[in-house]
Amino acid sequence: MAEQEIGTVSDFFAHPVVAAIELTGTLKTGDTIHIKGHTTDLEMAVESMQIDNAPVEEATAGDSIGIKVPERVRNGDTIYKVTE
Repeated sequence: MAEQEIGTVSDFFAHPVVAAIELTGTLKTGDTIHIKGHTTDLEMAVESMQIDNAPVEEATAGDSIGIKVPERVRNGDTIYKVTE
């Protein structure tokens, strides 16, 4: 499967387990992403995302979004969108 870089993790919150992401590409709910970093290697489907605590279905380059993640991610981790 091909991957396209679409952003980086800018912050992480433990309660709830949420990653703040600065996008450089487009992301929609339902997309599969791969979060890769020095100690991070996580693939997941985006079930929901928010901009300024408001739910959105799609976000584009320049947006800062929050998504729930199943485990800890770190600032600077790279976000890739998995494409077929």
